[in-house]
Amino acid sequence: MSIYNFSVDDAIRFGQEQGIQTFQRGNELHFKICPYCHGSNGKDKKTFAINLETGTFNCFRSSCGAHGNMITLSRDFNFSLGTTVDEYYNSQRQYRQFRRKEKPKPKAPAVAYLEGRGISAAVTERYHITVQKEHDNILVFPFYDERDELQFVKYRKTDFDREHDRNKEWCEKDCKPILFGMSQCNLENKTLILTEGQIDSLSVSEAGIENAVSVPTGAKGFTWVPYCWDFLKRFETLIVFGDYEKDHITLLDEMKMRFTGCVKHVRPEDYRGCKDANDILRKYGKDAIRAAIKNAVPIENPKIIPLEKVQRVELSKMERFSTGIYQLDRLLGGFYFGQLIALTGERGEGKSTLASQFGTFAIKAGYPVFFYSGELMNWHFRAWFEYQVAGSRNINPMQSNFGYTSYTVHGDVLPAIEVWYSGKAYIYDNSIVGDGNEEEALVETMETAIKQYGCRVLIVDNLMTAIEDDITTDLYRNQSNFVKQLARMAKSYNVLIIFIAHPRKSNGYKFDNDSVAGSSNITNLVDVTMRYSRPDDDKSDGDTSERRLYVYKNRLTGKTDRKGIPLYFQESSKRISEHDGIFDWELGWEDRKLPEFVPEEDIVFD
Repeated sequence: MSIYNFSVDDAIRFGQEQGIQTFQRGNELHFKICPYCHGSNGKDKKTFAINLETGTFNCFRSSCGAHGNMITLSRDFNFSLGTTVDEYYNSQRQYRQFRRKEKPKPKAPAVAYLEGRGISAAVTERYHITVQKEHDNILVFPFYDERDELQFVKYRKTDFDREHDRNKEWCEKDCKPILFGMSQCNLENKTLILTEGQIDSLSVSEAGIENAVSVPTGAKGFTWVPYCWDFLKRFETLIVFGDYEKDHITLLDEMKMRFTGCVKHVRPEDYRGCKDANDILRKYGKDAIRAAIKNAVPIENPKIIPLEKVQRVELSKMERFSTGIYQLDRLLGGFYFGQLIALTGERGEGKSTLASQFGTFAIKAGYPVFFYSGELMNWHFRAWFEYQVAGSRNINPMQSNFGYTSYTVHGDVLPAIEVWYSGKAYIYDNSIVGDGNEEEALVETMETAIKQYGCRVLIVDNLMTAIEDDITTDLYRNQSNFVKQLARMAKSYNVLIIFIAHPRKSNGYKFDNDSVAGSSNITNLVDVTMRYSRPDDDKSDGDTSERRLYVYKNRLTGKTDRKGIPLYFQESSKRISEHDGIFDWELGWEDRKLPEFVPEEDIVFD
């Protein structure tokens, strides 16, 4: 961090203040005329541009060749980049010049008052603190910079009476604001301690700690920054020892944004119920001050925690459920909650069917499931789902006069099936489209399903239809943002989310993680990437029931399978099995005598 960080708004504002028309092209802001050469009196136009990533500029006319950055423009055109930056780079303020004279000697009233605050005569003398000649109740704090030149003088009334006195502290008029104690600092020591009050920095010095400075005009005054910036840059660590009031340490918020190195602060517990360093010194002594500085900790970042504070988790004890496919369970360990899974494959090869079947096994394990189907009507999805729950022994085939075979679930088992998934299966209502209620984003609906309906497994079919209504400008960016939201949701709520994504168009190379259509960032965000499709070595043109399930990424255990798990599809039940001909597993609703299986030759005609 520097005293100035480039902002695109500054570049745009510069053009507006100069009255020059601008337009953006890529990552550059182009000006109709150069503010320096004016395009040779208007003959050459659009030769001047500011880079919107770095803030640097150039005029491409060889006879001009102006170049630099926003600081250059600020200086050359009296363009403001904010008070702090303006004062640092282009100060126009005239501050008082003090006559060079001998530094003041502490007077007895100053020594006595500060001794009453726990500050020794030696420290008072080292910082040249005295009292006014005519008023021995007014302390005088001289501020010397790193060149040992007097820049600022501050006064403090030692017998301040709130009812009768206007001010407790004030300063000389037209002084340059700098930090108190700069000239006493050891620049070889790369740690600086910053307090709010002068007596607090003296308290730190009294404890035998070097480089204690304090701000000139209180916790909210930062006019000193541009004049002390070069001084601050000489230190690597800043320890903020501000006043501790209402669970807040003064100076800390501002300094964590301004200081370029490591910012630490005194721990709240090391204030020991006191307000500031001087209170600690008087109540608990020098050792308490030294301990507070020694125990100072870096500013906490909610995204950074010590590794030793991370809770240990045993993989075998993590919440999960069976996928229903033995070979996949061996590979993944089952589906773990908190995971985001991408399932891809060619169109029409059964991705949606497989995802729906995963949902039936989640319900079998007792977990409510939310389904989003962007391509099927609600009734169609329910029929498909109930085929999978029923199994072929509970399905009757029917052949039409046109030779087409369709299937129905045996009426006697439908009530039991419905009871089994009631309260555990929910679907996004596609029928609301067009009635004015579709404004809620899908991620918001999914959060409602989690929080209000208790859904622990969420299946999104598919990525393109899920974000279709959210696309505004950049398709890939919207895809990436949507998947990022799903990843956060999975971790935050400890749920399992499976989404279906189409693969990229074939480019002649073998499938890998980057073959998922859309943003290349998608597979970086997921925990598992699977592909369900025909075997890679299948060269037949005809339809076949055999498919393969490939696992290309498995973040949790690292095990993958690029040869593929052989799987088979049964048309009547829509079930997918790793054993050809074995599709009649039980899901838990079968608490009654099952109807006899209807042989193929006994199918009825409608």
